[in-house]
Amino acid sequence: MSAVASVEQIRSHFPALQRRHNGFPVAYFDGPGGTQVPKVVVDAVADYLLHHNANTHWAFPSSHETDAAILGARGALADWLGGEPEEIVFGANMTTLTLHLGRALGRDWRAGEVIVLTELDHHANSDTWRQVARERGIEVRVVRMRPEDGRLDEDDLARKLTRGVRLFAVGAASNALGTVNDVARLTAQAHAVGAQLFVDGVHFAAHQMPEVGAWGCDFFACSAYKFYGPHVGVLWGRRGLLEQLDVPKLAPAADSAPERLETGTLNHEGIVGAGAAIEYLASLTRADLPRRERLAQVAGVLHERGAELLGKLWSGLAAIPGVTLYGPPPASARTATLSFTLAGHDAEAIATALAARGVFVSHGDFYATTVARIYGRERDGFVRAGCAAYTTADEVARLLEAVRKLAV
Repeated sequence: MSAVASVEQIRSHFPALQRRHNGFPVAYFDGPGGTQVPKVVVDAVADYLLHHNANTHWAFPSSHETDAAILGARGALADWLGGEPEEIVFGANMTTLTLHLGRALGRDWRAGEVIVLTELDHHANSDTWRQVARERGIEVRVVRMRPEDGRLDEDDLARKLTRGVRLFAVGAASNALGTVNDVARLTAQAHAVGAQLFVDGVHFAAHQMPEVGAWGCDFFACSAYKFYGPHVGVLWGRRGLLEQLDVPKLAPAADSAPERLETGTLNHEGIVGAGAAIEYLASLTRADLPRRERLAQVAGVLHERGAELLGKLWSGLAAIPGVTLYGPPPASARTATLSFTLAGHDAEAIATALAARGVFVSHGDFYATTVARIYGRERDGFVRAGCAAYTTADEVARLLEAVRKLAV
C-alpha cells in the first residue's frame, strides 16, 4: 500500500472539483496552463492577508511575521528545486524574472558572442534571449527539433553548442508536447564549452521534482501556479552567480542574494501561497522524513500515476479515426501532457465541444509558437490535455468519449 495519499483523498482537498457545467462534473485537463488550488493553499493566503499583512524589515510583529513567512517560502521552494533558500528569487512570473535575468546577463555580453536556443521551447524562454541578442549584437543559434518525435536533434546540438557560446537556454520539458530533456547531460555539454545553462522549468516542475543541485545547471525558472499554488514566479540561481550579476536595481535596495534580484515590493501573499503549495505536496505522504525526501516520494508516485493516465489517454486517442498525436510516445521520457488534432475540426471548436460536456482542455500554441509552426499548426494550434494529481481514469474515459463523438 502506497504511503502517498490516494487520488480520491487528493481530490477532497480541491474545492474546484465540485464544479458542474451543463450538468456534468468538471474534469480539469487544463493543468499545463495552471492547476487548481487546494484549500490549504487558499487558507494560507487568506491567513496572511487577514492576520500578518505588512511590508518587510520593520520593527513590529506583523512585519517580522512577513519576513519569516517569506524566508519559510524560500526554504520550501529550495527543497522542491534542490537548492538553498538564499538561491530562491521571487517575482511576478517566470517571464518577468527571465527578462530581468536576461538584462543582467546581457550587460556582460559583447557583440559577436553567441547564445544557443532551441525550436522546442516556450517563447518566454527563447524570446527573452533574442531580445538581449538584438540589443547587444549577439549571434543566436537555434537547435532543431525533430518533428518525428518532438525531441532535440543531438547532431544539430553538437554543431551549434561550441566553444565560445555564452549561454544555452533550454526547457526541461515542453509545455506543448510533454518532451522531457536530459538536463544533467545538457548541463555537462554546455559547461564543457564554457557556456552557462538556463533552464525553463515551468512545465517540468509541474510534473517531476527538479534537481538543480544534482544537474549542476546555472539558472532554473518556474511558476507556482503550475504546481497547485498561486500566480507567482520563482527563479533559482547558483548563489555565486546571483551575487555577481550586474542586475538593474534601485540604489537603496538590498545588494545580497537573493533580494538583489527582487524589484519593488513583492507579492507577499502569493509567496506565502507558493510555500504552502510545497507544504501541501509534502503532506501527501505519511512518511516521517525530512521535507525534501517526502517531496521526492510524493513526486515519484504522482509521476507514475500520471504516466499510467497518459498511456490510457494516448492509446485511446490513437484509436480514434482522424486524430493526430504530437510528441514522444508514452514509454519515452515525458510528462503526462499531450497535444492532438482531429481532422476536419478546428482546435478551438474541439475545446468548445468538450467544455460543453464538462471536459476542460486548452487549445492554441501555448506560446510554443515555433513548435506549432513546424507542425503546420500556426493558424489554430493544438488541443492540449494534461493530467494532474487530481485526474482520474474516469475523467480520461470521459475525454476520450467526447472526442469519439466528434469524430463520428
